[in-house]
Amino acid sequence: MDSAIAPAQMLAALRGELELDLLMEAMLQCYGFDFRGHERSTLTRRLHAELRRQGLRSLSALQDRILHEDGAIGAVLRALLLAQARPFDDAEEAAQLRQLLGSCLHGAALPRVWLADCAGAGQAWTLAILLHQQQLLANTEIYATVASEEQLAEARQASFALADFAGYQENYVRAGGTGELLDYFERDGDRARLKPELRSHIVWAQYNLVTDASFNEFQLIVCRRALPDFGPMLRRRVQQLFHASLAPFGMLGLDRPLAADDELAGLYQPALPGQPWYRRTG
Repeated sequence: MDSAIAPAQMLAALRGELELDLLMEAMLQCYGFDFRGHERSTLTRRLHAELRRQGLRSLSALQDRILHEDGAIGAVLRALLLAQARPFDDAEEAAQLRQLLGSCLHGAALPRVWLADCAGAGQAWTLAILLHQQQLLANTEIYATVASEEQLAEARQASFALADFAGYQENYVRAGGTGELLDYFERDGDRARLKPELRSHIVWAQYNLVTDASFNEFQLIVCRRALPDFGPMLRRRVQQLFHASLAPFGMLGLDRPLAADDELAGLYQPALPGQPWYRRTG
């Protein structure tokens, strides 16, 4: 009985791998989104959740839908790309940035910060508030890049429910904030947006970490949320891209510490003990 089950399980696994490969190829060839270097287990988990949501039986059925139904690719991208952040939703990251911003941006005439694969307006607005509080925002440009046009539109039009600000306030205080977070926002009915004078320092753009080249030099690059989804080869490619884009003595924020045998490890020094923030030294 076991010998009969094993071949069936192997066949199902092979079929699943083939369906995933074909779906990834269809997304690349038809829409230009290359997920082939992402962690397979993460892709499989998110795609099967999307299958359940859409009531589909297989990845082949999902592939058929994105190939033949207008707009169907949008739902798949939402399943695979970063979830949208809320203001100060990562209080630990915000507290660490509060410690580091001065040391990496002071001294640059026109500092530039890159939020690579930004998790939407919540993440970018958090950084703008931190920079404002450190009196650094006036001369700093924040480049917030996202992978899809839909993410870009959402970020530019974003607002947050006033009813949720009590939770945001708690995280804001945990991150070292004082006063009322809502003071940095303008109200519109039951929604709120970051004040225009703070939003004006954020440049939103569509950018693909998998395929696009370096486009500027930055004093700070932050990519802590998307990197866990990348497989080893893609991760190396992206870290090389960040190195090419980082100014000497600039700061790099990653999702985990650099390994001792990482080819770039010797070019960086830790900026915060025990945390994956690094200053470029080579």
